[in-house]
Amino acid sequence: MPRDFQDVSLASLELFCLAAELESFTAAAHQAALTPAAVSRAIGRLEDRLQVRLFVRTTRRVRLTEAGRAYHVQCQQALGQLAEAERQLSGHQVEPAGLVRISAPTTFGHHCLLPALPAFRARYPQVRVDVQLSNRNIDFTADGFDLAVRGREQADSGLIARRLLDAELVIVATPDYLRRHGEPETVDDLQRHDCIQFILPSSGQRVPWRLRVGGVERDVATTGGCTCTDDILGVVTLAQAGAGLAQVYRFTVEQALARGGLVEVMQAYGGASRPFSLIHPSNRHMPLRVRVLADFLAAWLRDRARDGSRPHAPD
Repeated sequence: MPRDFQDVSLASLELFCLAAELESFTAAAHQAALTPAAVSRAIGRLEDRLQVRLFVRTTRRVRLTEAGRAYHVQCQQALGQLAEAERQLSGHQVEPAGLVRISAPTTFGHHCLLPALPAFRARYPQVRVDVQLSNRNIDFTADGFDLAVRGREQADSGLIARRLLDAELVIVATPDYLRRHGEPETVDDLQRHDCIQFILPSSGQRVPWRLRVGGVERDVATTGGCTCTDDILGVVTLAQAGAGLAQVYRFTVEQALARGGLVEVMQAYGGASRPFSLIHPSNRHMPLRVRVLADFLAAWLRDRARDGSRPHAPD
């Protein structure tokens, strides 16, 4: 087999990743017990081989170029896979360690993912978790993520999806709104109400409400004077302010319903849900640190669904 990488050592790749993370050749040199000149030479050899500038250098710090960012993502994945392969072949059961990057929608993130992390970190203190809360789809390779949580079914066949939960949808409003406008009882009644609208970031389209009619889930178009784009938690805030009816995930309004700040309506049409799944690329080896987070989150949510309480860690 030809040696395509004879001019590049693993040490050079590790130094490149270290300098990228610390944004400093000097800091990377200090951590690696080398001189800044040695780090600079290693990066220079990489740039000569690739014929690409990896860093923009200033007197205060260095930062990755666009090409450097893409190369950094690939190097991190490759080095992580090599380390994991060595651990598996050697048979050593080491404690999970390292960084896991996960992207999640704001609703799931605030109410399901973030509350689980303290317990996860208590169990796996060597695993660091970087969370991006966003309702926009990510590119695993370009954006450098290990996992993502997304609602709705995934059309990308290059992704593996693990169902985490089916989130129940409810229609809510404030008691004051219902006193002023009356309580809707049928699907047709919705057309006479101010229904808060949510725009799906991926399509730019209004999300229809999902109701269970005659035992079958169906989408229903509604109208209203207030529209929220990107963050569905804004819909919850509008509903709590009395702006109209809103269809939201039950887990986002459980406390408001318990306090009486919001009231659930049209329960006869309730029971519809939308899925949340944990996704990752099908062609990527899953390091131990990523696998334990995926398993922990799935177990934590199963436990929450089983006892109906606020989230807590599984046994």
